[in-house]
Amino acid sequence: MDNLTHSLAGWALGEAGLKRRTGLGLATLIIAANLPDIDVIGLAFGENLAFRRGITHGPLAWAIMIPGLALAMQAFDRWQARRGTRPESRPPVHLGWLLVLSAIGVLSHPALDFLNVYGIRLLMPLSERWFYGDTLFIIDVWVWLALGLGVFLARRRKREGPARAALAVVAAYVGLMGYGSHVAEVKTAQAVNAAGYGKPRQVVANTPPINPFRRQMIYDVGGRYGYGETSLLPPRLSLAAPFATHMDDPAIPAAAAQSKEIADFLYWSRLPFAEVKRDAGTARVVLNDARFLDRRGPSLFRVEAIVPERSQ
Repeated sequence: MDNLTHSLAGWALGEAGLKRRTGLGLATLIIAANLPDIDVIGLAFGENLAFRRGITHGPLAWAIMIPGLALAMQAFDRWQARRGTRPESRPPVHLGWLLVLSAIGVLSHPALDFLNVYGIRLLMPLSERWFYGDTLFIIDVWVWLALGLGVFLARRRKREGPARAALAVVAAYVGLMGYGSHVAEVKTAQAVNAAGYGKPRQVVANTPPINPFRRQMIYDVGGRYGYGETSLLPPRLSLAAPFATHMDDPAIPAAAAQSKEIADFLYWSRLPFAEVKRDAGTARVVLNDARFLDRRGPSLFRVEAIVPERSQ
């Protein structure tokens, strides 16, 4: 999810009562809720899709981040005390509670990231398997609204109830959205089979940013992908005929061997498809992922490389 969502989640947890457990409790929760996204620093070193949502989102990183943040917050409090700048209104800092709040905040991050179609390698470095929730769009305005309103009312009324209610509403919303995606995937699989396109290997429900009752469907029938549109209310489903992915073209492994960008894309991609154009002894390979292809405009993720035919 986006960092505003992560920040609001940490903030709402704090306003729900956790911030009162220790001095710097609220700051700890908000920082911890964003901490796994420190992997964005990889962009400065030429890393991209294959590096994100990996090692910093897995158990090894949690084991480092959780105590590291708690100790850093304790050290900050002591540093302010030595300088005479520690606010008198701040409650005492308890390392034990800082550890607990750091853990809650850090673990809330992969829990939220799991919910969309982008994916997360939840068990890195123990396993490189990607996990997908297919539940929320990466930026969900309804989650923003619920958490933001809960935080605002909790602070204004100086009560924990609104923040707790907001967290409960978001939890229920996530559950209903997940169930809706599951229903859409099952219905689409049945419709694809009934249409004679074959038995789907996988069906992905891609949630749009605004309308919680609609899903863009993507199905994989082995070497071919197809799109669909479904509405949960009122119930409606339409399917488009599948198209060839061309992922068996020999130019693709040649491009991956030549280009780190291509290799990283193939490692990250869930539903890759290719366009290969040959001219004068070379092959131009263009890769997209069906999850992020806007049929009305340019692809959101796209990589390409040109390889000599003789390298195949």
